[in-house]
Amino acid sequence: MSNVKYTKDHEWIKLEGDTAWVGITTYARHALGDLVFIELPETGRAVAKGDDFAVVESVKAASEIYTPVTGEIVEVNEVLQDNMDALKEDIDTGWIVKVKMSNDNEAAELMDKAAYDEYVAGLE
Repeated sequence: MSNVKYTKDHEWIKLEGDTAWVGITTYARHALGDLVFIELPETGRAVAKGDDFAVVESVKAASEIYTPVTGEIVEVNEVLQDNMDALKEDIDTGWIVKVKMSNDNEAAELMDKAAYDEYVAGLE
């Protein structure tokens, strides 16, 4: 999927026009272990590339989630409040927020699947 990009902080984005769906990768989920809580942001919040916008807590630790792009949070996946397992599902259900991007060039700077897989292989 060429419309999915990845960060070194283990977030992914799925691009749909000027909107980026943001979630965490399988690698991040495995590193965190059993997820127990997520602190979600408010819709309408402005975010800049690299800002933390949510916190995921697991039985091991709490971890911030960073936005890979600049823009405005236009939708929050409220299902996650009651169903953390949704993060483990596919991109269409496991997203955390949708960000209306203000700079399309930022998405182009992110890794594609092959580059991300190579990056993760170097971590092991």
